Amino acid sequence: MPTLAYNDPKTDLDAWAARLQISREAIEVYATSDVIDLHIDSFIWTRIFGYDLSKRHGGGLLGRHFYSHCDFPRAMEAGLTGGVWLITTNPFLPAKVRRNLFFKNLRRFEGEFAKHPDVFRVVRTTAQYREARAAGLHGVFLGVQGGNCLDYDLADFDRLDPQHVLRITLVHLSNSSLGTTSSPAARLGGNDGLTNKGREYIEVLNAKKIFVDLAHISRRGFFDALEVHDKTQPLMVTHTGIDSVYAHWRNITDEQIRAVADTGGCIGVMFQSGFLAKRGASVETIVDHVARIIEVAGEDVPAIGTDYDGAISPPPELPTIVELPRVADAMLRRGWSAERIQKILGGNYLSVVERLRG
Repeated sequence: MPTLAYNDPKTDLDAWAARLQISREAIEVYATSDVIDLHIDSFIWTRIFGYDLSKRHGGGLLGRHFYSHCDFPRAMEAGLTGGVWLITTNPFLPAKVRRNLFFKNLRRFEGEFAKHPDVFRVVRTTAQYREARAAGLHGVFLGVQGGNCLDYDLADFDRLDPQHVLRITLVHLSNSSLGTTSSPAARLGGNDGLTNKGREYIEVLNAKKIFVDLAHISRRGFFDALEVHDKTQPLMVTHTGIDSVYAHWRNITDEQIRAVADTGGCIGVMFQSGFLAKRGASVETIVDHVARIIEVAGEDVPAIGTDYDGAISPPPELPTIVELPRVADAMLRRGWSAERIQKILGGNYLSVVERLRG
């Protein structure tokens, strides 16, 4: 197997802090944390134009915009101890083709991690993640963006190994057989909520202990999903902004925050500048969104779901995954405790996974 080439930043914490121009204290908190990104979309570019995940890339043709935010070497240089790595659905293909392509992509994606067994291990539970970390490995959780990859026949879920996929985002940027996206361009008349098939879909996810991710869904669809969702299982919104910080169709309201918190779930704050602020989004803006979740629902709810490589434009201080420790530094400057910061960086997410899967 080829060796993954990267520089382990934890070998010199002073140099790491100096390189990012942040405090040594922030690096110490970060380096002793479980650091888990709830939404990494890099695989989409492997599929589209052969983006080599094993190679360390620089900025793309558009700089920090759109893609080339993350790859395997930079994930390790960012000190990520785990991540939810995504397979994103192409909604424009016929349902049967989407289904077949999903299973093909799942095998292909696992193969990317299998090239580096000394670095990565695919995990399904918090217990398995802990075992991977004890072995010095990055814990890979597999996720799906766009539940319509498996809307052809719900019996197709039986083809998945038990709990193989951690979570599924019900809808993405377009409407589907399951429900309506939050994008205003897609809500043209009629019912803008969850469909009957979407309700059946949630029941299947609950039975399989696959997390229902309510990022991207319309607000009516969100509350439709709450009605049918198993009340004993936690929910996730893996990558979003907060509407009471910046009012935007992509962001969730305080009522939605409370609803997720009431299930024992977690909410990941994303890094897309246009969803964080009208202009001038920064690392501080991201922390503003995290802070609002804490104000509404407490410090056991927020997490980080960057959406790197998901066609986003992150704040200038966070052009790639490598600069992620700057978020910890910004939180520390607000006087937040190391314990709170560690919860946000990964602890809250792991607690939620443990509630559902062990």
